[in-house]
Amino acid sequence: MEKLLKLLENDATLTPKELALMLSKEEGDIKDMIRRLEKDGVILGYQAIIDWDKTEKETVTALIEVKVMPQRDDGFDKIAEKIQNYPEIKGLYLMSGGFDFTVLIEGRTMKEVAYFVARKLAPIEFVTATATHFVLKTYKYNGVIYNSPKKDLRESDSI
Repeated sequence: MEKLLKLLENDATLTPKELALMLSKEEGDIKDMIRRLEKDGVILGYQAIIDWDKTEKETVTALIEVKVMPQRDDGFDKIAEKIQNYPEIKGLYLMSGGFDFTVLIEGRTMKEVAYFVARKLAPIEFVTATATHFVLKTYKYNGVIYNSPKKDLRESDSI
């Protein structure tokens, strides 16, 4: 099961037939496994990784450190529920260390991101501080190296 998930995580375009060959399984078994994983919420979706710098779309990405005062009985979960519902937010992570959450956000401009932080994120009840860091360049995301030829995962490292 783990090998199937790794293959799909690295390339969600692989067909059940290709996966079956790679895993020495029957195609029908692979289809059943994928359906079960989707139904059980293990596979949450399929996405393409886009290098937006190679397109006409102008975007700004920021990582925002957020400190909060955890709520009695609910801890961080209620605050996370409020934060995660904004469509601008691409990722939300509970952290250890000097702050509580990392928020990954995309906007059209730095001003738009700053506006979001000042008008929407910082005023949330129990948020006590934020620190915004703008991404200047992406070298690697989700295991994919940008500006590098894609290696076929089926190739062996040794000849």
